[in-house]
Amino acid sequence: MNKIEKITAATSVYERLRQDILNGGLRPGQKLLIDFVSERYGAGLNPVREALNRLSSEGLVERKDQRGFFVPPVSIEGWRELVKTRCWLEGKALEESIKNGDQVWEERIVVAFHHLSRTPWKLSEEDTSTNPAWEERHRTFHLALIAACGSSIMVDICKDLMDQAQRYRFISVASSKRYRNTLEEHRGLMEAALDRKTDFAVEQLIEHYQTTLRHIEDQIQPSPKIRLDPPLD
Repeated sequence: MNKIEKITAATSVYERLRQDILNGGLRPGQKLLIDFVSERYGAGLNPVREALNRLSSEGLVERKDQRGFFVPPVSIEGWRELVKTRCWLEGKALEESIKNGDQVWEERIVVAFHHLSRTPWKLSEEDTSTNPAWEERHRTFHLALIAACGSSIMVDICKDLMDQAQRYRFISVASSKRYRNTLEEHRGLMEAALDRKTDFAVEQLIEHYQTTLRHIEDQIQPSPKIRLDPPLD
């Protein structure tokens, strides 16, 4: 196998393994044995190691000394910390984007919302995961909101946090029979951003994530309280 073939194989394993982790195909805490991953994705050992190391650097695979690679666990504490961090970073990124955004930024948000609003979040009522097209368009919309923040480093960090949130969202969807329609929440975010209502837009974003936080808290750690409909943050 030449260098280009090795890169292609590693990228293929990376993308397929990444999706299985994000969508629950591999359970939290599961050990990712090199041989198991190699057989699962039909790839050699070196591309598998490269893919695992890349995912480890992104926080989607946990590497433990002397023990190997694992799918990161999920916990109520980890979920709370993730949401708090997203509120901090995306709130600031949104604030800066509203200050800096031009007509191209506005149009990007409008187009992203239009595509999201036309995409069902599940392909059928029986599905235990969200529609992959909805996931992609949802991600595109939230990235559009912060695209003009002026920091590619900030945007890259926010992308990684979005990946982590998708793992928890899968738990919510898979364990619930009802769902919350978030179309109006996303519409409100769009309108506040386009109207340059900075404080209100950041408040909307934080409440959007906090609502998701409260719901998934109940999914991970059930309580006797009346539950909210599952969010699609």
